[in-house]
Amino acid sequence: MTHDPDQVPAEPQVSASEASAPQVSAPTPFDHPPRPLSQRLGAILWPSFFAAAVSTMVCFALLDPLTLRDMTFPDLDISRETGYAIGFFAFWAATAASSLFTWILLRPASRYNHALR
Repeated sequence: MTHDPDQVPAEPQVSASEASAPQVSAPTPFDHPPRPLSQRLGAILWPSFFAAAVSTMVCFALLDPLTLRDMTFPDLDISRETGYAIGFFAFWAATAASSLFTWILLRPASRYNHALR
């Protein structure tokens, strides 16, 4: 068998179903648009508010704020209600920081990890 240089090679046989099937390409990465600031703050502050409320109830069901005051700051005149408020806001700050760190770690990498030039 010799090869004839003037002869055009035949096209491979393709069935009708293969010919009409669309070509599948690699999916393009989808990046969600940034959320509004109010939605981002709500996603951090709202769950942390509930966690702080539950933490405050559990903590002050076991501890009296006046006893804590006497052990830590006996010279300050802090009422029981002020102790509850301080405890709630301390728990809220701690749980909001936890929610913030989670939000930071779950951000889409495509928005923040750019190639170095």
